[in-house]
Amino acid sequence: MTRDEFNSFCASLPTTTHVVQWGNSDVWKVGGKVFAITSVRGGADTYTFKASEMAFEILSDAPGIMPAPYLASRGLKWLCCFGEPGLSDDSLRDHVCASYDMVVAKLTRKKRAELGL
Repeated sequence: MTRDEFNSFCASLPTTTHVVQWGNSDVWKVGGKVFAITSVRGGADTYTFKASEMAFEILSDAPGIMPAPYLASRGLKWLCCFGEPGLSDDSLRDHVCASYDMVVAKLTRKKRAELGL
């Protein structure tokens, strides 16, 4: 998946917002909370997302995937796809959707209602 395809997919999810932060990272949020990030590391695109505990345990050591720098070092369950083989495009989309859903679930009822979620 290219960075443009990743950004288009994130933009297609309901009520998302996009900002460029931390240099040149595309940061995707819902309700003001981050659910996905794409950036460049070592000249290659990376894709970062929040993961369930099970996905984090299973994928943390998979080739092309690692605990997300900075986020995982603070005990948060975030993964970063940085190289081959990483995840297929479909699997990456599924994990981004799961990340989005986890973030939405943590929003207050009031915030979810404001967003129509």
